[in-house]
Amino acid sequence: MSHRQLSIRKRCENILGHLDLTHPFSLDVLCRRIAEQRGRPIRLHPLPKEAAESGVCGLWVGTASIDYVFYEAQTTPLHREHIVLHELGHILFGHHSLEGEESDGHAPVVLGRTNYTTRQEQEAEMLASMIRIRTANAGPRTPAQGRGTLARLESAMGYARGTDGG
Repeated sequence: MSHRQLSIRKRCENILGHLDLTHPFSLDVLCRRIAEQRGRPIRLHPLPKEAAESGVCGLWVGTASIDYVFYEAQTTPLHREHIVLHELGHILFGHHSLEGEESDGHAPVVLGRTNYTTRQEQEAEMLASMIRIRTANAGPRTPAQGRGTLARLESAMGYARGTDGG
């Protein structure tokens, strides 16, 4: 793992340490808790058709009083949840959102994220993946779940079971 990946992982672990993730995991509860911390609601919406057709799968638009998280609706429920977690990652890291104006009567400019090459995108993606891993590991496990797909994902992310403090 590169120095950059280790640095991003440490920042993700710090944020994870301050999240009170419910078991079983609830995306709605996580959104409410983040909204309470920020003092403004988070609203989840399907992406406008034009944005989805352009290859964007998720985006966050923050205004002075509300955060809008848009997700690709024409995908699996698990992928939709991951998209929302990715956008919540941007919020939790304090990244800059696409800014929207509430009072001018015009819709904000919608620009989306289509790649993961910037540090902010890598941070948000890693945090989303680590939340999924953490919440998947917290539930009851059957022997058949042993070293399956989740374990391979953990290994690929450099996330060793038993060393995450949780």
